This record gives sequence, C-alpha cells and structure tokens, in this order.
Amino acid sequence: MLTLCGFAASNYYNKVKLALLEKGVPFQEELAWVGETDRSASPLGKVPYVRTEHGPISESTVILEYLEAAYPEVPLLPAEPYAAAKVRELLRYIELHLELVARNLYPEAFFGGKVSDGLKQKTLEQLEKNIAAFATLARFSPFIAGERFTLADCAAAVHLPLVSGATKTIYGRDLLADLPVRDYLKRLNERPTVQQVHADRKTNTEQMMARMKAQ
Repeated sequence: MLTLCGFAASNYYNKVKLALLEKGVPFQEELAWVGETDRSASPLGKVPYVRTEHGPISESTVILEYLEAAYPEVPLLPAEPYAAAKVRELLRYIELHLELVARNLYPEAFFGGKVSDGLKQKTLEQLEKNIAAFATLARFSPFIAGERFTLADCAAAVHLPLVSGATKTIYGRDLLADLPVRDYLKRLNERPTVQQVHADRKTNTEQMMARMKAQ
C-alpha cells in the first residue's frame, strides 16, 4: 500500500492527500515532521513524500503526476492534451505565483513573527500583478479549470485559503476578494474529501503548535 509521509498541517501534503482521497487510492499516513524526515526518501528533507511499491518519490507535483499515471481509473487530468496542459498551468500559477509569493507573509500572519515593511510592499506588488494574471485563467465554473474537479482544485483547496488569510491579516484586505474564490471554496468544502482534509489539518496544526511551544 502507498504511504504518504509528512504532516497534515502542510498545505502541500494536503494537496497530495486530497488527490489520493478523490481518486480512491488506498493509502496509509506516516507522520514525519520537518527535521525528522527520511532523507533517503526525500533528499532535501521536504514533505510530502511517498513510499510506493517501486520506491520513494518526493516533490508534491511529481507525486500528483505519478498518481495520475499509476491510478488512471479516476482521472484528475483531462484526457485531451491541451485541456490537461491548462490544468497544469493553473496548478503552477496557484503554487508558484500565488502561494509561494504569499508565503513571505506567513511568519507574521500566522506564527507571531515579523515581516519587514519593505518585504510587505514588494510582496503586495507581486501578488497584485500575479492575481490579475491568474484571474484571466481561472474559470470557477464550477471548478477552477471548468466543469470537472482536477488536480488544480487539489492545489486551490489548500493554497487559496492561505493566500486570502495572509493578505487579509497583513494588508487589511483579502487580495482574492474580487474573484469568486469565497463561493468556490464554499462549494469545495461541501465535498467529503475536502472536509476530511480540513479536519485532519486542524488537528495536526494544534499538534504542531504545541510541539513548537515545547521546543
């Protein structure tokens, strides 16, 4: 059986977990905090990583591609090459141009740290530009790439709430508010798989915060 390794407070872990649940792939979970990972399975010590019958795989998007190839019965990518590429494009925009940029704000937005005013301003400018570009690609009809739930939704379900939350805390406004993100996430949250991921994330986040205070 496939083993998903990492911790459920991680949005990248949850992206893979949501894909596994949506595809109906049997899997088990192995708790691995940052600093306690198996470096033979994830050489950079990042989460998530998976153990398969053939060996380990690291990097969340690579894992998604593996799942699509290894478990094609419930596809989360369209069969048509151009449509599949547009899903991958959205996934890349969400992760590289939205979440990774917003991550600059997380230390102050979520963990009680401090972010410099200069970095806040630079991040604001980048996010405003990138969100405008993302808005030209996202369809929200009803899913982010169109009529079907795809890998792009696995990413959006776990990343977009963080972008919204971080920007609202730091700038006093949700930079995604002009897009139909709120209604879209509400629709996603009606899915049992998404509900399970969020519940497990909440529990694990509490464990992580307690662990951080104890260190």
